[in-house]
Amino acid sequence: MSQQEGPSRSYSPISPDLSAALPDDLGVQLLKAPFKRTLDHVEAQQKSMKRSRAQVSPTMSPGISNEGLDANGDHLAASGLPPEVVTIVGAGPAGLMLGYGPLTCLLAARDIDTYSSNLSMYGIKAKIIDDRDDKTSTGRADGLQPKTIETFRQLRLADSLLRKGVRIYDICFWSSTMTTPLHRTGREIHYPSQVDVKDPFILLVHQGMVEDIFIDDMKQRGVEVTRSSPFLKYTSSSPGAPIDVIFENKNAKSVESFQTRYLVGCDGAHSNVRKSIPGAHMEGENSNSKWGVLDVGVIETDFPDLWSKVVIHSETSGTVLCIPRERNMTRLYIELDRSLQDSVPVEATQDYVMKKAQQIMAPYTLRWTSVEWFSVYKVGQRVASTFTDSTERVFITGDAGHTHSPKAAQGMNTSMHDTFNLSWKLNLAIRGLAKPSLLVTYQQERRKIAQDLINFDFEHAAAFADGDSKALAQNFATNVGFISGVGAHYASNVLTIPEQAPRGTLRAGELMVPATVTRYIDANPVDIQLDIPMLGQFRIYFFVPDIHLASGFLHAVSSHVMSTDSILGRATIAAAKSYAVMNLPTVEADIFMQPSRYTGASRLFTFATVTTMAKSEVEISDLSPLLQKSRWTFYLDDTKTSSSGMSCTEKWLGPMRDDEVAILNIRPDGYVGSLKRFNPQTDSSMACEWLNTYYGGFLN
Repeated sequence: MSQQEGPSRSYSPISPDLSAALPDDLGVQLLKAPFKRTLDHVEAQQKSMKRSRAQVSPTMSPGISNEGLDANGDHLAASGLPPEVVTIVGAGPAGLMLGYGPLTCLLAARDIDTYSSNLSMYGIKAKIIDDRDDKTSTGRADGLQPKTIETFRQLRLADSLLRKGVRIYDICFWSSTMTTPLHRTGREIHYPSQVDVKDPFILLVHQGMVEDIFIDDMKQRGVEVTRSSPFLKYTSSSPGAPIDVIFENKNAKSVESFQTRYLVGCDGAHSNVRKSIPGAHMEGENSNSKWGVLDVGVIETDFPDLWSKVVIHSETSGTVLCIPRERNMTRLYIELDRSLQDSVPVEATQDYVMKKAQQIMAPYTLRWTSVEWFSVYKVGQRVASTFTDSTERVFITGDAGHTHSPKAAQGMNTSMHDTFNLSWKLNLAIRGLAKPSLLVTYQQERRKIAQDLINFDFEHAAAFADGDSKALAQNFATNVGFISGVGAHYASNVLTIPEQAPRGTLRAGELMVPATVTRYIDANPVDIQLDIPMLGQFRIYFFVPDIHLASGFLHAVSSHVMSTDSILGRATIAAAKSYAVMNLPTVEADIFMQPSRYTGASRLFTFATVTTMAKSEVEISDLSPLLQKSRWTFYLDDTKTSSSGMSCTEKWLGPMRDDEVAILNIRPDGYVGSLKRFNPQTDSSMACEWLNTYYGGFLN
């Protein structure tokens, strides 16, 4: 159903500094309320907020500049920008990740009842349009890799998927020849211990289930998809002018348009957004390899490895990939063009594909009760020549930018990480907090990953089709880190500054590896890489073996980074203004996540302290005032990680002396930005300068 626009509303001017007139943080007040009263409290607060806004003077608070704001405190309307700030084309997992993810730090309003139309009371809007009449109900993508599971954990969205999905821990290889009957040739652990991940399995869940997670959460925030609205093209009169989005309204049987500031194409391999970008085209080749795909109901078979991931190769009939699915289903990928006994029909039918699977798996029987989904595809490895237009205001993601075979379960994962990467960068750019260099990094980083994926997939698909189990196993072993998602690395840029002579496992441009620590405030053992939820903020970790010895250093650095002499302090003030007028909606889930624990010191930075001291040796009051505000991210490094037997400090940083302090900058997407060690007795000024240099590279 198409999204319905609500009646227009107007509000009296409001100061961006709401502390004197409005609750400092509506979310904090809600989190203090008894749970049973939460929803009523939300509605009452919204009505109260509207009444309060009508009474607030437009005069700015002392120290807050009017520059860049219109009379309503709107950072964007003052520059003549269209009310639709971001338009997302496509409501598959990639588009919904963009609509939900860290971009929800932008797509926010205090008026929950108008949120489906308005990002905020100041008229900032976002729109998600999709050509389909409804969400995905059958078929398409079906596997989440370990890194994607980790991302869902960090977004606090993983629980339902983990309950419902099927976990694959191993992969089996079977083959037959003209003279040798079908037999198992090998069995491998899918993600061996050297792939250091919390969840060492593929989680098989239907694409529609992934979409449901986003859609259900966004509905709570007042966001809905505009369905039955195929994107046709976009135009723009000049680099700084609004983008005109032209689409078909199938319900009204008309062609319509609206204006937007940013346009993101998540609209698949035949992307019309990509086709509208001047000079954008797909590079690479389609192979002649043709595959059928079946999602079948309960299988009746005497094949022994049905509940493992299995590659089955017949020298005479081709190859099958067998994958167990949720609801007792099985997905079969069946090669169609390698048979020596018959030719492939021009349009392979479902019956033909089913018979081909039975031929390949003979002499084992293979019968099923139903077929839920069927499709035929050709393998192709192609990458778009560009992921953005020349103005960095139109972007493509996912299959719109790269296509490959589906057999390594990479498509949905890579697509969502494309938009996850873009979302937090758009958030900062739209809020006026980022330099133009930040959005440039989207193409730098994600097109590299796409090319890495194509290079892997070319070899993987070839080994798969050849039925060479040894070559396939070797290809998998060589690339298992990349397949899992944790081996996707970014090259040096303004966000990624390599450390000189690193000692531990962490590297700039790579992800944090799992490590366990104890949260000081409540003595809970936690996975440090997961404990701080992703709210669109940077994470700054201070690794301090001896807090007493480093006390002067911590106080000096903390005081500086929150002062107006620091880019971090100025960015924190600017972010506070921005979030005052484009604040986050509070939903029921926040009662449990308690986001205010991580944004008490800054909306843009979460500060954390990690020490190897015992709890009896240190108090929260021993920390600097800034770090005392961050008490929920004060960690004791007294728990050994299960994968390596090392402490977090040892694993991440390597050996540290008591007279050292290390500062680790983590990007909003969980990648390491930069890392450096300091002498706490002499290097406080150096640390301040180092932080300013890093964040000054991309923040205003």
